[in-house]
Amino acid sequence: MSGEADPPAGEPASGGPERPGLQISGLEVRYGPVRALRDVHLAVPDGSVAAVLGANGAGKTTLLRAVSGTLRFHNGAITSGTVSFRGSRLDGAHAAAVVRRGVVQAPEGRRVFARMTVAENLRAGALSVPRRRAAAARERVLDLFPVLAERARQRAGLLSGGEQQMLAIGRALMAGPSLLLLDEPTLGLAPLMAAKIAGAVRQINAQGTSVLLVEQNAAMALALAERAYVLEVGEVTLSGPSAELAAGDEVRRRYLGIGAPNTDRPVGTDPGFAGEGHERTGLARWTA
Repeated sequence: MSGEADPPAGEPASGGPERPGLQISGLEVRYGPVRALRDVHLAVPDGSVAAVLGANGAGKTTLLRAVSGTLRFHNGAITSGTVSFRGSRLDGAHAAAVVRRGVVQAPEGRRVFARMTVAENLRAGALSVPRRRAAAARERVLDLFPVLAERARQRAGLLSGGEQQMLAIGRALMAGPSLLLLDEPTLGLAPLMAAKIAGAVRQINAQGTSVLLVEQNAAMALALAERAYVLEVGEVTLSGPSAELAAGDEVRRRYLGIGAPNTDRPVGTDPGFAGEGHERTGLARWTA
């Protein structure tokens, strides 16, 4: 671990060349004797969105836990490899230290504090943030999700599923992250609400926050991300620019529900994000 002081969450260090974002190299994670991730390599450059696709049990949530420092809460551990953000090692760091370095996770299942109000949930996300920055973060969140201002005094447990997801993302943003980890943000949501969440992710990224997105809605994830990774049984088996993965037969068949290259794209997919004639030179297949 570096002995240098941590920069404020969400703010780059002053001076020097632009730093890389998230870098994962050769990552292996185990839960006791069970190996959940093997030799995972992944990168999220500053200012970008990267997506991780895969079936249930592929290791997607474990990957986010390894980055956010929460593996130990689930009896997991990194057994080899490195995780770094902007040159600072995260593997082995406690979750609070990871947040101080600007990396914050919005967990799967939303996990809002049901008995607390919306306003209290947001304040909980900014416990370690100076008051002035917390006020600016709150203004950003309410501008992004106006419904949270309307529900400020309502208990979080009484919100709809979509509103709870907005609150979970908003609570994470209160810490002012430079990198936001999103675990299945549209899980269980109606298509219209899922589209609103997707729009919010675009806006969050446009405001300068990098995003690592784990999502089973592959069409949406590929439309949002610049680069994507396919996890299968704990290993990255395919990676490359999202447009090229979306144009590839294997991803189209397994994750987009399209059986032939010339069939129509799924409803909700941006027709501009993948071209039928796209050269697939940017794809990389991983082998043991």
